[in-house]
Amino acid sequence: MNIAERALVIALLTLGVALTPVSAQETVNPSPAPAAAETSRTCLNQKERRALVESGAVLRLAAAMHAVRNRVPGTLVRARLCHRGERLVYVLTVLAHDGKVTRAVVDAAKGTLVGER
Repeated sequence: MNIAERALVIALLTLGVALTPVSAQETVNPSPAPAAAETSRTCLNQKERRALVESGAVLRLAAAMHAVRNRVPGTLVRARLCHRGERLVYVLTVLAHDGKVTRAVVDAAKGTLVGER
């Protein structure tokens, strides 16, 4: 894949991220039951992420990136800190050198790879 093709793929991924709907966390939902289900898979905003990192509750993003570097080589395109059930995870979107996009899930407290697709 040449530089122009890679730049196009990154631009398309960035556009896709920009067009992604507002997360469930930011929508207003008056019924308590669905809201409880949504909190199990919502992502945190920048202020919440910073507070958790500074308190030591989760590892820094660099540690999460280090955990996947050998298993999923490539360029980090997107990183989110999200709730998955009872734990916090980093969801890292990586663009491989061959153009494949991989989503890696890293436990934010332990720094271990817990999923990849």
